Amino acid sequence: MVLKSDNTTQLLEKHTTQIRSANDVTRVITGIGSVKSKLQIDGCCSATKLKPSDNIQFIVRAVDNNTDPMAIVKIFKFDSSRKYRRAELESTNTWGTTKTNKLAYLNFTAKKYGTSSYLITLKDKPAGEYGITVTNPNALDEKGTIVSTFSIQ
Repeated sequence: MVLKSDNTTQLLEKHTTQIRSANDVTRVITGIGSVKSKLQIDGCCSATKLKPSDNIQFIVRAVDNNTDPMAIVKIFKFDSSRKYRRAELESTNTWGTTKTNKLAYLNFTAKKYGTSSYLITLKDKPAGEYGITVTNPNALDEKGTIVSTFSIQ
């Protein structure tokens, strides 16, 4: 949830993600190119609109707050189109070289908030569509990725 300057809060939209893999056109035509895997959610943009001039803060709930938040909280940028928002997870080229963790992350600071949450403050605030994920460090197999979304305009 977003912590507003007047100390009120607003819930962020939550989306279940899809993983989409596709060849680029060059690979289809010439056999040389790359395959990209992207995280995808439906819709062009988030209903939660924030301004870069604001002190943008989020309260993020976790299993507990004994883990380094930088290890479990990720805030990343989406590429937005009219139908989808996508973020590149990895790419593999013709020769088998794979690059993973290709998300464009935003820098933030974090501190404990209550007994199982973190107060996240964005350092970088460029315009765009963004997602927040929180992983459970105690779970070995997370079945689906839930993304909370917001826009900076």
